Amino acid sequence: MAITSLIINPGSTSTKIGIYEDENLLFDETLRHSTEEIAQYASIIDQKDFRKNIIINFLKEKDFDMKKLGMVVGRGGLLRPIPGGTYKVTDKLLEDLKIGVQGQHASNLGGILAKEIGDELGIPSFIVDPVVVDELQPVARVSGVPEIERKSIDHPLNQKAMARRYAKSIGKKYEDVDVIVVHMGGGTSTGVHKHGKMVDVFAALNGDGAFSPERANGVPALSLVEMCFSGKYSEAEMKKKIVGNGGFNAYLGTNDMREVTARVEAGDEKAKLVRDAFIYQICKNIGACATVLQGHVDQIILTGGIAYGKTVTDDIAKSVDWIAPVTVYAGEDELLALAQGGLRVLNGEEQAQEY
Repeated sequence: MAITSLIINPGSTSTKIGIYEDENLLFDETLRHSTEEIAQYASIIDQKDFRKNIIINFLKEKDFDMKKLGMVVGRGGLLRPIPGGTYKVTDKLLEDLKIGVQGQHASNLGGILAKEIGDELGIPSFIVDPVVVDELQPVARVSGVPEIERKSIDHPLNQKAMARRYAKSIGKKYEDVDVIVVHMGGGTSTGVHKHGKMVDVFAALNGDGAFSPERANGVPALSLVEMCFSGKYSEAEMKKKIVGNGGFNAYLGTNDMREVTARVEAGDEKAKLVRDAFIYQICKNIGACATVLQGHVDQIILTGGIAYGKTVTDDIAKSVDWIAPVTVYAGEDELLALAQGGLRVLNGEEQAQEY
C-alpha cells in the first residue's frame, strides 16, 4: 500500500512543501514569506506557529485530507554532528533543534514542524541527512592548527541522494559504490562517498575548497589574518566576505551563474576568468578527493543548480573524466530526497537512526 507523506523544507524567506505518494509527487508549493512577516519574530523558533498555520491553510485550500498522511518529514537543522541517515524526531532531537546547538537557522524548523504535525495526526515524523552529517574519517579532521578541526557542514542531503540515485541506476546499493559528488549551488561542496559514508569533504560553509557564487571558501590564510587585523573591517563584515558576499558576488556583483555565462558569451574577459577559475578549483577538489579513494573512483557526479549549465559541466568533465566517468544530475530535488529517506525506514530498507 502506498505511503502518503508531507515534506517540509523551511528556508529563510520561504517554506517549501510537497505531498508524495511513495516517490510520486502529487503536488508541491513554495510558500513565500515577506521580510516584514519574518521581521515580526525575534527568533527562528518564534516563527513555528506562523509557518505551521500557512502550511495547514494551504493544504486546506488544496482540499487535501491530512488524515491520508502516513508520515511527515522535515529538513534537518543545525544539530550536533551525526552520521547520515533518517532520524525519528525524538524529544532530545526536538530540544536541540529548538535551542539551536550549532546555531539558529530556518532549517531547524523542519523537524519541529514535522514533529508537531505528526503527533497531532498520530503518525511518525523524521528528518533526513541534515547539514551537520559528519562521517569524516579521523585523518580528515586534522587541519594543521590544533585549535581548529576540519568540519563537515555542507550538502549531505543532496550529495547522498545523488550517490544513491547513481548506485540504483547500475543495480547497486549506495554502500557498494565509491563516488565523488560535487554539489554546485550558492555554495559548493565536493564529497568522497566510500561504502555508504561521506568520509571526506571540501565543505561549503566552513571556508574550505572551491569558491562559489556566494562564498570565498579556501582563501590564503595569512592574507586573511592580515585583513582581519587591518582595522578596516568588523568581524561581521569579514564573515560576510567569506559567506554571502564572497566568490562571484565579490568579483562580478552577481550570484547567478546564468548571468555570468551570458557575460562570458558577450565577451566579458573578467567574467570568463572568474568562471574559468571556479571550474579550475572544482577540478582541483575532485582530483584531491580521488586520492582519498586511491584512484578507485566508480563515478564523478555533478549536481546542484549550476549543473544545469552544460558549458560548465562539459569543461569540468574534460579535466577529470580521466579519473572516472562523469554523470550530471542537475538541480537538487531535496523534497524527494526527504521523502525517500522516510520511505526507506517505513519500508524496512533501513533502521531509523538514534539521535
